[in-house]
Amino acid sequence: MDIRKPQAEDFAAWATLYAGYAAFYGVTQTDEMRARVWSWLQDGGHPVQGLVAAEGGRLIGLAHFRPFSRPLSATTGGFLDDLFVDPVARGSGAAAALIAAVKAEGQAQGWSVIRWITTEDNYRARALYDRVADRTKWVTYDIKLG
Repeated sequence: MDIRKPQAEDFAAWATLYAGYAAFYGVTQTDEMRARVWSWLQDGGHPVQGLVAAEGGRLIGLAHFRPFSRPLSATTGGFLDDLFVDPVARGSGAAAALIAAVKAEGQAQGWSVIRWITTEDNYRARALYDRVADRTKWVTYDIKLG
């Protein structure tokens, strides 16, 4: 399995995976939205970074992450926004490999933590998360703006 940064020629396969991720969470996503995120991933100056998992030359997973400031600890952490593996490739180790690669990237950048959220009922993913990370006591709130 190859974990690497997405290349320009990966767009169609990445877009299919990202659409699958949006569908998994029931989020309406347009081609324009995917194009915007892709442009972020291709822009070395944008904070959002990405990795893909490829097996046999085919993309099977993706991860998007970014730095965030942690004023209370006066450090920078990393937030794993998106993690998705093609359903036919689940159990391949792609998700664990992507998380490990994000962790390594965070270590290289001097981040103090890698953090992410998931839904309470995402049991299969949470089984992995419980093995590779510590579940926190924090409860998440959102204020919708527009």
